[in-house]
Amino acid sequence: MPNQLTGAADLHQRAHDVLHAACAQVGLDPTGAELLRLRSNAVFKLCEPIIVRIATAPTAAERLPAVLAVTRWLADQGFPTVRPADELTAQPISVEGATITFWRYIPAAIAPATTADLGRLLRDLHTGPMPPFPLRTLADPLASIRATVQHHPGILSSDDLAWLSERIRDLTAAWRALPFEKPPTLLHGDAWIDNLLRHQDGHVVLGDWDSVALGHREWDLIHSYHGERRFGLSPDNVDDFAAAYAYDLRGWDGYETLMQIRDIYAIGIHVRNAPGDPFSRRELTHRLASLRTGNTHTRWHMKAD
Repeated sequence: MPNQLTGAADLHQRAHDVLHAACAQVGLDPTGAELLRLRSNAVFKLCEPIIVRIATAPTAAERLPAVLAVTRWLADQGFPTVRPADELTAQPISVEGATITFWRYIPAAIAPATTADLGRLLRDLHTGPMPPFPLRTLADPLASIRATVQHHPGILSSDDLAWLSERIRDLTAAWRALPFEKPPTLLHGDAWIDNLLRHQDGHVVLGDWDSVALGHREWDLIHSYHGERRFGLSPDNVDDFAAAYAYDLRGWDGYETLMQIRDIYAIGIHVRNAPGDPFSRRELTHRLASLRTGNTHTRWHMKAD
């Protein structure tokens, strides 16, 4: 049996197997658990108000202690973040090659969070204090896909592999030359509207801190602009985001280069998941085809239709 969700076994079945093993280890009941998300992590809601996040990236065990520390510190600072369920166990735990964390459930309002909400929270995050403990630095955002391609041989055709490897090299060099205007700050790292939750009482909460790092604010900002290009956000959504943040990335000289870097970054998860997930195999082919033909506005998909 493979040790990770991304092995040859069916991705969904492996996620449930690891969930059951993790719950048994800490005394939780997985009966009736709802699978909320299955991308870079498997995310389950238990019948009790607990969220279980299952991470399979090779660096997860190394990164997640810092993720937990940042969210605890931000919560103590009054920043609206998800909170670890530390009352259950010392975290993170390791099960069958995956790294698992437990979080307090946020009861959601009917009205969704907005890109304006996201812009305001990111502005507060980027202008707030830095954590009083060391964090990794986002020095090379394409390092993860470079490692993913190396560790998953046979997923790409030789032609696609050669093209992608060259593209990664070129854009890594381009990243180092970007004209960043401000010093590094605390980054969420995956500042996408889907990671923002509206609580039943109306306030918004930022979740999914797995990519937290120190780095340039542009990496957090590009997600919403990329969301318009590839995932269906409207121009109004992006205008609202920029207005709330009080800065519009579209006027920055490095904008298009960073958009291309984000494009390449966004195929990494589907390389990882392709062995066990038919949707990832289809989406990987779709995204690579649009990239290789230079189509910068082909719509990509977050999940199977």
